[in-house]
Amino acid sequence: MSAQPRSLLDPALIVPALGAAARKLDPREMISNPVMFAVEIVAVVATLLFARDLAAGGEAGFSGQMAVWLWATVYFATFSEAVAEGRGKAQADALRRTRSETMAKRLLGDGDRVEEVAAASLKVGDHVLVDAGDLIPGDGEVVEGVATVDESAITGESAPVIRESGGDRSAVTGGTKVLSDRIRVRITAAGGSSFLDRMIALVEGAERAKTPNEIALTILLAGLSLIFVLAVATIPFFASYAGGVASVIVLAALFVTLIPTTIGGLLSAIGIAGMNRLVRFNVLAMSGRAVEASGDVDVLLLDKTGTITLGNRQASEFIALPGVAPADLAAAAQLTSFSDETPEGRSIVVLAKEAHGLRGREMGRLDATFVPFTAQTRMSGIDVGGVRIRKGAADAIIAHVKALGGIVPPELPEIVERVARSGGTPLVVSRDAQALGVVHLKDIVKGGIRERFAELRAMGIRTVMITGDNPMTAAAIAAEAGVDDFLAEATPEMKLALIRKEQAGGKLVAMCGDGTNDAPALAQADVGVAMQTGTVAAREAGNMVDLDSDPTKLIEIVGIGKQLLMTRGALTTFSIANDVAKYFAILPAMFVTLYPSLSALNVMGLASPQSAILSAIIFNALIIVALAPLALKGVGYRPSSAAALLRRNLAVYGLGGLVAPFVGIKLIDMGVSALGLA
Repeated sequence: MSAQPRSLLDPALIVPALGAAARKLDPREMISNPVMFAVEIVAVVATLLFARDLAAGGEAGFSGQMAVWLWATVYFATFSEAVAEGRGKAQADALRRTRSETMAKRLLGDGDRVEEVAAASLKVGDHVLVDAGDLIPGDGEVVEGVATVDESAITGESAPVIRESGGDRSAVTGGTKVLSDRIRVRITAAGGSSFLDRMIALVEGAERAKTPNEIALTILLAGLSLIFVLAVATIPFFASYAGGVASVIVLAALFVTLIPTTIGGLLSAIGIAGMNRLVRFNVLAMSGRAVEASGDVDVLLLDKTGTITLGNRQASEFIALPGVAPADLAAAAQLTSFSDETPEGRSIVVLAKEAHGLRGREMGRLDATFVPFTAQTRMSGIDVGGVRIRKGAADAIIAHVKALGGIVPPELPEIVERVARSGGTPLVVSRDAQALGVVHLKDIVKGGIRERFAELRAMGIRTVMITGDNPMTAAAIAAEAGVDDFLAEATPEMKLALIRKEQAGGKLVAMCGDGTNDAPALAQADVGVAMQTGTVAAREAGNMVDLDSDPTKLIEIVGIGKQLLMTRGALTTFSIANDVAKYFAILPAMFVTLYPSLSALNVMGLASPQSAILSAIIFNALIIVALAPLALKGVGYRPSSAAALLRRNLAVYGLGGLVAPFVGIKLIDMGVSALGLA
């Protein structure tokens, strides 16, 4: 995944595509593209007529050239599709190389013995041990331990990540490497259904289905082709231009030049390239429909914890009550946190060291007894020599102090409220019957996220943060992150209801999340982007997975979706304008003997009817090759209004589609005439 996309001129990409394009000429494959299937039928007819003309000893040069260029038109269309698929297959090969014949240390039933087995033989529910330096043998969840894991083979990011049991950072992917410590993993996917296996299948395009817009456009192109079948078949006195077989070839060639072959030949390549571009941004789309829908997103819902924030609250300040030294508060809070292995507890120890120079202590000498946190008491602490030190929720510590006969200073509720209003979590510390002060735990908003949300706003996308926090805390985090709105104290049902409400109003909704409680919303959203670091349930529910676990990646996702839609629209505009220009370029030259008044429209001065139709056929084939790089790369997208984008589209691709045939066909006509080909 970290490899750069191959150049379109890379022989390793071009050579396989040459053979793949030939195989795609199979009518059973071509029939899925009605326009090019019609061109293939015409090419077959032209070939048969050329063979018949050649066998009869007649003039076969013109009909032979026509057959060659008709086949070239079809081949160039399949070639552009093969190149697009080839890029995906190259990426899949890179992913496949990350896998090897990995051996796994499977735990036996008693949990104490280990046996070495092939990773491929693992079953869902098996438990395996993975030590430092080992590859994780399959997708799973960490059920014991914590370790740093190198996921660069999947995400392309060199920095290792922490994976630990419990919470939303327990999911691990087969093929990634443990760098430190030991973890116990429960296998959740096996037998070819692992995340990496699905990635390979999807990247190769094996499951790419046409999107609704693509299907609609295909139907439109097929309808236009049918109209031109009737139009060409009813041209009066057309046979007077050439006798016998030649008139049929010219009719067939005229039909090919009139139908929208340009967009018809590039439509599949545009869709495949859109999915491949998404993969290069380390986002896996489960369907082409999701990529297309992302281009029309109106509302983005984001889970706060782990998505907008880092997910772990960090101690940022010790706020001592009057009469209490800040260092005394820090020392008490540090003592209660030595046995606290949560990120919050570890951050208190670090802050005490950084802010007050407090070092670790030899707890054995203190005759200390640690008091673990429970959901009932909502506090934890330590008893040292008969002194009871506690930290926990404000109301729990206040009740504890009062139960011991202490008096709560009036400043404490004020500090607690101020911390909560700022978006933080107040953690109160007490020693026996005395409240010492508050530890300010802060949700850390991910760096640069405010600027990224501003970019989404410029795209016309409204951002809504969803959190289980109280409204006061939610408002503070929302203001710091720069989102447009927020939903506080949200339950899974409330998230689902919000998405359905937006959709009922005609909005397309995208949802980013990483937890199991986000799964229903991810499934309901038009674009559900699950974080790779999230739970298996979240990844299964979404129709996209962000391998970098960056919620602002939706900017790239939306950009690629809009780029796909714009590319399709731009090339459709070019193709239709191109056809209009070809009508004016060819028809006057072909019909001037029947209708002399048409000579006034023969502005290109084409040499002869045969030269005109041959030049048009050659141009028709070459324009597909010329536009293939644009179809694969995509039209550049810049945030702008729909009206401005439409004007740009018409000015660049509409005008270009009108001018290109006049210039191209005239130049080809000059070459054809000079070489005596017609």
